[in-house]
Amino acid sequence: MQVKQVSVFLENKEGRLQKALKILAQNNIDIKALSIADTSEFGILRMIVSNPDDAKKVLEDEFAVSLADVLAIEVEDQPGGLEGALDVLTKESINVEYIYAFVDKKTNKALVVLKTDDNQLAQDILGGIGFSIVKSEDVYSL
Repeated sequence: MQVKQVSVFLENKEGRLQKALKILAQNNIDIKALSIADTSEFGILRMIVSNPDDAKKVLEDEFAVSLADVLAIEVEDQPGGLEGALDVLTKESINVEYIYAFVDKKTNKALVVLKTDDNQLAQDILGGIGFSIVKSEDVYSL
């Protein structure tokens, strides 16, 4: 049930982010969530999009692009909702490499995108104790 995330390596120069987003828009690819981590010279744009395979194809002529498997979980959109999931992962010695979140307009729950050092184990543990693991097709169609 892992979700494909598109990662785009961008030079930290004016207009590069806008160029990537324009390419996606021109190809009718909808961005569901995004995160940018940057340094002085480059940035990594991480996105969940409506069609990750197509996004990779249309972006790779202009940018270095990769796909990565990530985990999407649903947590209560309230104080402590995310901390409970992270507490479980910490107790199981699963390292969270990065994380970003957004609120699902339909359910008013927070959807959390996680990359861990063992996504499958994280999915099995969190799903086993009642956290909702969001299917990739459900994330792509938000």
